[in-house]
Amino acid sequence: MTSSSVPPIRLAAGGLLCLAAAMGIGRFVLTPILPDMSEQIPLSASLAGLIASANFLGYLVGALAATALPRALVPQGFAISLVASVLTSGGMAISADILWLAGIRALGGLASAGVLVFSSSLVLERLAARGRPDLADLHFGGVGLGIAGSAALVGVLVAQGADWRVLWEGAGALSALFCLAAWICLAPVARRGAPEEAPAPRVRRDRPDRVVSPALVRLALAYGLFGVGYVVTATFLTSILRASETLAPYEALAWAAVGLSAAVSVWVWRRISLHLGGGRAFALACLIEALGVAASVLVPGVPGLVLAAVLLGGTFMGITSLGLLEARRISSGDPRKVLGAMTACFSLGQMIGPSFAGVIADATGSFFWPSIAAAAVLLLAAALVGPFADPA
Repeated sequence: MTSSSVPPIRLAAGGLLCLAAAMGIGRFVLTPILPDMSEQIPLSASLAGLIASANFLGYLVGALAATALPRALVPQGFAISLVASVLTSGGMAISADILWLAGIRALGGLASAGVLVFSSSLVLERLAARGRPDLADLHFGGVGLGIAGSAALVGVLVAQGADWRVLWEGAGALSALFCLAAWICLAPVARRGAPEEAPAPRVRRDRPDRVVSPALVRLALAYGLFGVGYVVTATFLTSILRASETLAPYEALAWAAVGLSAAVSVWVWRRISLHLGGGRAFALACLIEALGVAASVLVPGVPGLVLAAVLLGGTFMGITSLGLLEARRISSGDPRKVLGAMTACFSLGQMIGPSFAGVIADATGSFFWPSIAAAAVLLLAAALVGPFADPA
C-alpha cells in the first residue's frame, strides 16, 4: 500500500494510537501509579513532584528539538520516539533510585513530545489535503484513550495486589501494543515522511511584524499559567483520593473518567470556539477547569470526585489546542516560532506546578492549598484573555 492510498480513517486511527501510547500512557500514567509508588518506595510529595517535573522538562526539550528537526528525518524521529516511549514506560520498574526515576521520566517526556510532533506532521497535513480535517479530533482523542486504558489496567493490577514495579511493567506492555498497532496503520506514510511544508506567508514590509503583540503576550502568559493550574490536579488527583478512606476505592474510576472526558473534549471545544471565538472559548474552559480543580478539595465525597475528574478531563486538552490555534490566529510571524514560544511557556508552567504542589503539600500535610492556588492561577489565566478576546 502506498502512502497516498492509506484511507483517512486509518491515518487518524494511527495518530490516535500513537498519542494513546506516548501521551495517555507515557506522559500521564504516573498519576494512577503515584499513590502506590509514594507508599511502597516511599516518596514524599516533594520528591513525587520532582519526578513529575522532570517529565515536563523532557517534554519541553523534546518539543523544541522535534520542531527544529529537518523534515527529511521525520520518519526516523517518529520510529525512535515510539520505541523510546515504550522503553521509558517499562524502564520505570528497574530501580527505585530517585535519580533513575527522574531521569527516565525526563527521557519519557522527550519521547512523548517527539511522538506528538512527528505523528501530527505525518497525519494532520495529509488529512487536511484529503478534505478530512475533522478527523484531527480522532487523532487528538488518543490522549484520553490512553489515560482511560491505563486507568483500567492499573485498577485491575492493583486489585490483584501488584506492586508499583508491576504497574510500570504493565504500562510498558500496553504502550507496546498501542505502538505496534500505530505502526501498522502509519508505516506506509512513515516510510515516505512528512509532506512538503507549504511556504510560510511573507510578512508585508509596510506594517510591523506583530509576533509580540500585547494580545499574544497575554495569551502566552495565560498558557503558562494554565500549565501550572491544570497539572497539579492532573498529577496528584489519585494521591488526593488515596488520602480519603471513602474515596480511595474510586481512584481508577476517577482517572478513567478524566480520560474519557478528554477523548471527546477537543471535538467539543472546537465547536464552542466557532460560536464564541478562540480567545473567549479559551477563557471559558479555564474557568470551568478552575471549578474542577477547586472541587477536588472543596466538595466532599463522590460529587467532588466526579466534578474534578469530568471538568479536568473535559477541558485540559481543549485548552491546549485552543491556546495554540488562537496564538497562530493573532500572530503574523513565523508559525514555528510562535508555537515554539507557546510550547515553552506551557512547559515551564507544567514544570513549576508539580514541584510547587509537592513542597506545599509536605509543609501543610495535604494538597488543599496547592489545589486552591492552582484554581486561582486558572482564574487569572481566564482574566488575562477573556475580557480582551475578539468575538467569533
